[in-house]
This record gives sequence, C-alpha cells and structure tokens, in this order.
Amino acid sequence: MSATAARASTRAETTPVGTGKRRPRRGASILRWIVLAAGALVFLFPFYYMVVGSLQTKPDPTVAGAFPNPANLTLDNYVQINERIGLVSGLVNSGIFTSGVIICTLVFGVLAGYALSVLHWRGRGVTFAIALLVQIVPFQLLMIPLYVLIARDYGLADTHLGMILPFAINSAAVLIFRQYFMQVPRALFDAARIDGANELRVLWSIALPLVRPALLTVVLLTFIGPWNEFLWPFLITKEASLQPLAVSLANYITTVAASASNPFGAIMSGAVVLAIPAVTLFIVFQRQFSTSDIGSGVKG
Repeated sequence: MSATAARASTRAETTPVGTGKRRPRRGASILRWIVLAAGALVFLFPFYYMVVGSLQTKPDPTVAGAFPNPANLTLDNYVQINERIGLVSGLVNSGIFTSGVIICTLVFGVLAGYALSVLHWRGRGVTFAIALLVQIVPFQLLMIPLYVLIARDYGLADTHLGMILPFAINSAAVLIFRQYFMQVPRALFDAARIDGANELRVLWSIALPLVRPALLTVVLLTFIGPWNEFLWPFLITKEASLQPLAVSLANYITTVAASASNPFGAIMSGAVVLAIPAVTLFIVFQRQFSTSDIGSGVKG
C-alpha cells in the first residue's frame, strides 16, 4: 500500500502543473495562427500576382500564371513603361503633390483640432457641426467650382500648388485630432499654463507628444488619397512633366497601352512602382502605432 502511494506521489511530483489546461490553449493558439496565416495569404496574393505579372514576358492571366516559368520572367516591362511615361519624374511629382498635401493637412488639422477640443470660444459647436457636414459632400460635386477658382481666378493651372490647395484642409483629420486631444487630461494643459506657457507652447510641448498615434494615422490616411489621385491633377495640368505617376499611368492605360508589346506587363509594372512607396510607408509606420499613456502625467 505504501509502495503504491509512493509511486502515485512520484508521478504527481514529476507531472507539470496545469498540463491538462495547456493543451486546449496550445490548440487554440495553433488554430489562431492558421487562420491568421490564411488571411495574410489571401491579402498578400494580389500584390504577389501583380509583381509576377509585371515580370512576365508573355501575359498569363490564368491561375497557373501565379507560378510562372523562370524563363518567362524579364524586366523589359519596366523599361518599356519608363520609356513611355517616365517613372522617376512621375514619382517625383507624386512625392511633391502628396508631401504638400500631408504637410498642410497636419498643420491645419492640428490647429483646428486643438481649437475645437481644448480652447473655449463662441461658435465652437457650430464650427464642429459644419466640419461634420463637410464629410457628406462628395469631392466630385466641388471639382468644377474648384477648377474655375484655382485655374481661372488664382491662375494656378500647371502648378503643383494648384494641385495641393484643394486638399490642404481635410475635415476627417480635424475630427481625428479633436477626438485625440479630448482624451488628454485638462490638468496637463492647466499646469503648463500656470507655468507661463502660451497656447502654441502647450500644443507643441504637451499635446502633440501625447497624440503621436493620431499623427501617424492622419499621415497614412492622407497619403493614400493624393498618392492615388489622378482626376484632379489631370484637370489642373496637361503637361507630362508635372503630372503625378497615377495620372501618367491613367493616360498610358487609356491611350497607348494597346500599342505596347505587352500591355498587361507594362500596366502591372507601373502599378508595382506606384504601390511600393505606399507599402513601404505602412511597414515603417505600423510599428509606431501604440496607445500612449496620456494619463501618466497626472498625479493621483
């Protein structure tokens, strides 16, 4: 009897605690990783197919084309589309246009969002309501009046500034900054004002460091729009040397793509070049998305 008890005691001592509970958790973890891997594969496959299509000598739109023969791969498609539209100049123009829009959006969005959330002034509620109403107005309805204003009244046709001005203020960015600033404890602002800081100093030294996720969110959301915009820049300028890459690709698809030796490969090549900066920006910035401890500066 004592020997049996001793063996049972030995097995109890050598058995890891909670072994029965770990197996279901391990199984759930494996299942979670399988689901995530499947979702990632579905999400990334169009990008993979786009890259493969840009390298094919002869287009193969079938499923088998996703796994091409290495002998059918080439960089000639990039050379051909670069000769037609100039990929480098298109990227430079896209960078100027998008950077100008992002800078204006951040500056005006931060100032307006701070004023609507922190400062107290007459008409703040009405201004916020107007900012909400602007969200329901499609940009296409404003395009013709804006074109007349920018091109005829301001004389900014065939300029980068004429492309940037209509997108300089983004009401969505104002709302995002307003919501983030409202989460910052008012005691931090009051303490800075007691120490003699003016509102710009409070905004720069107290508010902005605490809403870094909002800054990154606005940069990414703002980047996508002007980087892929082709209709408005096309209206402002017909000069190929000033057109962003999205406009050049749109012109290529509608005019000369049919005359290319491999239209499918050339279009995919341009799409790859256009997508690389957006994907790179997301990969770089996605590590910075973290919840800031905005209440850590308040005692108690």
